[in-house]
Amino acid sequence: MSTVEIQKVLDEVRPHLQMDGGDVELVDVKDGIVKVKLKGHCAGCPMSQMTIKWGVESYLKKKIPSVKAVESV
Repeated sequence: MSTVEIQKVLDEVRPHLQMDGGDVELVDVKDGIVKVKLKGHCAGCPMSQMTIKWGVESYLKKKIPSVKAVESV
């Protein structure tokens, strides 16, 4: 799993977040843990943890099975 692979998958998720005025930024990848930062409207949204877990994490795991978890920083 490389940061390039992860970035490509995040680029697939990004338009869905941007429709709601948000965005996602890759911060770090280590031992299967992907750290991201939500931006825009997503950053302060009370539903942001669900966006991370049910949206970003589930899609990344589907596309890149070696992803163990996604964490917001």
